[in-house]
Amino acid sequence: MLIATVYPIVWMILWGLFLAFLIFMVLRLIFNYADPNPFGAVGRFGFSIRKLTEKWVYPASRFLANFRVDTRLAPLVTLFIGLVFTYFASQIIGNTFFVIDGLSLGVSSGNPKMFIGFVLYGLLSVLVLFIFIRFISQWFVFTRKTFLGFVMKVTDPIMLPVQKLIPPIGMFDISAMIVLILIGLLQSVVLNIFVRQ
Repeated sequence: MLIATVYPIVWMILWGLFLAFLIFMVLRLIFNYADPNPFGAVGRFGFSIRKLTEKWVYPASRFLANFRVDTRLAPLVTLFIGLVFTYFASQIIGNTFFVIDGLSLGVSSGNPKMFIGFVLYGLLSVLVLFIFIRFISQWFVFTRKTFLGFVMKVTDPIMLPVQKLIPPIGMFDISAMIVLILIGLLQSVVLNIFVRQ
């Protein structure tokens, strides 16, 4: 059972990486406000932290600048997005292991209903992954010929009607969260009908 053996290790690695990311973002925030002497040891260290974190913080700075908010707060926005990313990544990996375990159990027990249930649950999980990738891709420029273009094509029939009801706020697409909640409810229904007796 992957969910019981491998997932706890993956979970610890993911959240350990987030902890390291948290430390770098807090240091960046401190150096944004402290602005130490650039020729001293602390200033050089601060410059190294800024250089290391710039590619993650710059999109958030640009976003805050559009709303005339202090761009020195950008590490907090980046940290929030990192937290959301880590949470959803851990959920997606956990779901993947859950589906693999369920499919294996359905095949080994010869239960076609359970197998179909886990196939449907897995397809919904792939849809969740694509919507998550679509949400993250808002921070990057891409063309329609890339994998992100494929993800947009697959998720457009679901996302566009919801976006008409709930338009994006700046760079943040709240409609993606609504769709993810609805898919989560649908996954629960699939589990109750096909898997749980």
